[in-house]
Amino acid sequence: MTGTAPLSGLRILDLTELLPGPYATQQLAEMGAEVIKVERPAGDAARALFPGLFAAVNRGKKSIALNLKDDTDRAAFLRLAKRADVVIEGYRPGVTARLGIDYETLSALNPGLVYCSVSGYGQTGPASDWPGHDLNYAAMAGAVAISGAPDGPPEYTTGVPIGDLSAAMYAIITILAALRGRDATGRGQYLDVAITDALASWVAPRYGVWDAGRQAGREITKADILRRAAYGIFETADGNYITIGAIETHFFRRLIRATGMTGFDDPALDDFAARTDRADDIRAALTPLIAARPYAHWAEIFEVEDVPFAPVNRLEDLARDPQVKARGMVHSAGAAQVMAFPVPMAGMSDPAGHVPTVGEHQAEILDHAEETE
Repeated sequence: MTGTAPLSGLRILDLTELLPGPYATQQLAEMGAEVIKVERPAGDAARALFPGLFAAVNRGKKSIALNLKDDTDRAAFLRLAKRADVVIEGYRPGVTARLGIDYETLSALNPGLVYCSVSGYGQTGPASDWPGHDLNYAAMAGAVAISGAPDGPPEYTTGVPIGDLSAAMYAIITILAALRGRDATGRGQYLDVAITDALASWVAPRYGVWDAGRQAGREITKADILRRAAYGIFETADGNYITIGAIETHFFRRLIRATGMTGFDDPALDDFAARTDRADDIRAALTPLIAARPYAHWAEIFEVEDVPFAPVNRLEDLARDPQVKARGMVHSAGAAQVMAFPVPMAGMSDPAGHVPTVGEHQAEILDHAEETE
């Protein structure tokens, strides 16, 4: 990372494990922040449970190992906190206070500190002390109830832990906003990021549809929210899959022209609600047409006809997909292939490839802290 990277000079102490906190600090590190990963002597649990995940979200960080129940190690952490810009932690509520590293303690030493807690349900409320993981938080936030088939039972089929990642995004946003506020006031602040709250915020567009129905005195079901005409995943003749998203009328008409689909020329189907009512009929007609030709055939036609489509890329397809390659999203970092930061910014370099071992930077970080005490 170059000295002109956007967050160059920012120091973050990262006490988090697994995914939400580490992903947040990984993105901040990509933008130039110095991230010091403060691990238990045994290391982040993800090292053993999910080594690939650990490597993906901890590249380019520095690692020290501290037992925060030990007075000497806690004192070392407090020395670091005095000169840190940000502390981010992912303990269950109450743990940092018992360890003597909570916001009240650290802000007394460093009034400019931005302190971010990331937890499943937040620091308050009847569920605040419940254990959990992404599925549990997504269920409470309403995301599971509206996932899966429109007429089927609740499912959680995204394949991506969107609860954890939504919390990571809100941690990043609020940390940067709090740092901006510190520029004006000289003081940091405490940030209570709940994974459930973060994902509930992302549910807002669907909630808005439901609430509009409520206000109109009409019950809105999962099917009302999810059913879309000419919108879905279809298998092609060569065993590949293609996504089609012809929601708007002009795209729907182009889809009919491109596929030769018959029986849907009625001008009444220019109305979105009318098409939605016939979503199952449209899918039934479209499915065998798409299945009769290979993916390349449809990709060529849909590109010419300007129909919204995309391939269903497998993970192994990403590095060779022409669009992904053109955007530079997959980088080689030593033996690893890693995802780049998705928004090019001045001063940023290629993604770091080095994944620290537990305590790899112990002497460098702690000796310097003692020298500057």
